[in-house]
Amino acid sequence: MLGRTHALTGWCAGLAVAPLVGLHGLVEAVPFAAITAGYALLPDLDHPHARASRLLGSVTAVLSNGLRALSAAVYRRTRGPGDSGDSDGEHRHLSHTLAFAGTVGTGTAVGTQLAGTWGLLVVLAVGTLLAVDSLGDWVGWGLAGTLLLGVPTAAWGQHGDWGTVLLQGLEGTTAWAGLAVGLGCAVHSLGDACTRSGCPLLWPAPIRGARWYRVGLPRAWRFRTGGDMEMVVLFPVFVVAGVLLVPGVWPVATSTVAAMFNSGTDRTSIMTIFSPVSAFDDTDWTITRDS
Repeated sequence: MLGRTHALTGWCAGLAVAPLVGLHGLVEAVPFAAITAGYALLPDLDHPHARASRLLGSVTAVLSNGLRALSAAVYRRTRGPGDSGDSDGEHRHLSHTLAFAGTVGTGTAVGTQLAGTWGLLVVLAVGTLLAVDSLGDWVGWGLAGTLLLGVPTAAWGQHGDWGTVLLQGLEGTTAWAGLAVGLGCAVHSLGDACTRSGCPLLWPAPIRGARWYRVGLPRAWRFRTGGDMEMVVLFPVFVVAGVLLVPGVWPVATSTVAAMFNSGTDRTSIMTIFSPVSAFDDTDWTITRDS
C-alpha cells in the first residue's frame, strides 16, 4: 500500500480504537489518531526511499540503514528451510511483523510513562510530522485547532500558562501513546498483507517450514500497490470513514441525513442539527491553582 493509504488507515484505526480505551473527546481522540496515522508509516523505515526514511534527512537515513541491517541479520539467523534463500531480509521483513509492532509499542509506553507528558509531546510531534508529510498540512492544522479550541475558556482563565493547560488536556492520551504507536505499525503490516506480496506478520512462528511466511488474503482478493483497487475504491472509502469517525461528526451526519429525508422538516429544525456538538463534555478540565 502507498504511504498516504497507510497513514489514512492509521488515522481511521486510531479514531475507532480511541473510545475503546476511554478517549472520547476531540482533545484526546485526535492526538491519539494523529499518532497512529504517523506511526503507520514507521515500518517502511526499512526502505531507503520511503517517507519515513527521508523525513529528517541524514538522521532518519541512518536509522533506516540500521533497521535494514538489523532486519537482514535477524532474517539470516532465524529463517527456516521454507524461507527463500534469495531474499536479503531487509524490506518487508522484521519491521513488518506483529512482534515489531508490539515491541515498539511497549518501548514507547515505557518511555512515555517515565518521561510523562513531555515524552508524549515528542511521540506526538514525530507522528504528526510523518502524517503531515504523507497526508498534507490539514493534519497539523487540525491537531493544533483541536488542542487550542478544545480548551474551555474557563480553563484559560484559571491558569494563564497555555502550555500547562494544553499538557493537562493531553494527560489522558499519555497512558495510551504506546498503544497508538503499536497500533499504527500493526495497521501498516495488516495493510501490506492485503497486497500481492503479503507480509510476514506472524514471525517467528513456523508455518509450512518458514518462519517468515507471508500471510495475506486469499490470492484472488489481493490487490496491487497503487492499483485501481487502492486508489479508486479503498482510499476514498477510508477518507469518508476518517471524517465520520471524528468525535461529534457521526451524530451530525446522521441527523442531517434523517432531516433531508423527512418531508415534514422545516428550516428551523434543520438549523438545530448544526448546533454546537458537545465533543468536549467528557473531558475533565479541572485545573487547580498553586497555593
